[in-house]
Amino acid sequence: MQVGIFDHVELADRPLATTYNERLDYVVAADEAGFYCYHIAEHHCTPLNMVPNPGAYMGAVARLTKRIHLGPLVYLLPLYSPLRLAEEIAMLDQLSGGRYEVGVGRGVSPFELNYHKVDHADSREIFIDAFKCLNEALEHEDFSYDGKYFQYKNVPVPLRKLQKNLPFWYGSSNAVGAAWAGEHGMHFAANGPTSVAKTNIATFREALNKRGGPAAPKAGFSGGTAVGVLRHIVVADTDAEAARICEPAFVHHAANLNWLRVKHNSTEFAARLGVHTNMTYQNCTESGMVIAGSPDTVIRALREQAPEMDANYLLAYLFFGTMAATDAMNSLNLFAKHVMPAIADI
Repeated sequence: MQVGIFDHVELADRPLATTYNERLDYVVAADEAGFYCYHIAEHHCTPLNMVPNPGAYMGAVARLTKRIHLGPLVYLLPLYSPLRLAEEIAMLDQLSGGRYEVGVGRGVSPFELNYHKVDHADSREIFIDAFKCLNEALEHEDFSYDGKYFQYKNVPVPLRKLQKNLPFWYGSSNAVGAAWAGEHGMHFAANGPTSVAKTNIATFREALNKRGGPAAPKAGFSGGTAVGVLRHIVVADTDAEAARICEPAFVHHAANLNWLRVKHNSTEFAARLGVHTNMTYQNCTESGMVIAGSPDTVIRALREQAPEMDANYLLAYLFFGTMAATDAMNSLNLFAKHVMPAIADI
């Protein structure tokens, strides 16, 4: 099992400039520790995410790191010009030396889409059209495209990506998204309780097998496909110390996840988000979404969960909510020293 890092970069209890600086130091440490990839979310108009322009942030990450792969999980395609995004992706792939990983999605929050004048009801159609158009722009030095939402004719694209086979990722907590990702040969990230993630991974694998395999195979992953699951994890010297750090940080994080839904007094976001309703610390630890403890405790939990879900990639969410940077860095170091070697054979 390979291990990557997932992140939102939330609005916390210190100046935002401090948060950015702390996070960049943290990603440099993750690079040095041997984590496979750093995945950043994209959200808008919410304290959940202070990286509404993931490309700009990833430009800084690319120049500060040497080995770790990096990329958004995900770009919200309905909010982009596919041509402009293709140029951005190509530039970041070049800046990173071919380490760029491109996650795509339509956007989990109807409120965020609506702020950008995109109707949530149309977002799946827009997403699919944008994804097809984006691929055309990435693969051709001159391209044309005639879709329902995007049209281009004889456009030159001299800015080319470095990787011949650019890896695409899709994250989903439902069967529809999981099946679509498999049908398109993408790398996959599941979320939610173990039982939910297990079902969605099985759906993804079934669709992927029918397709015949991944579009951009990855060495180091069984079958050439990264099949991941996201877990909030805090590692400390003792279980009690890990819980002391994790619980208040996670409570803040859960409030941020539901901040727009609460602000709009709406059930729509809750229904769309699915697994993120009723996110108490106790519920999420019992369901397997949150793992806090000593290295031995975390190793035991991961060795139980990963085979059950048939996952070969862990997206470790190690820095969230109001967690102090010193605690997050200590957790990362303990994870890299003790946990990563112990789960490598899963």
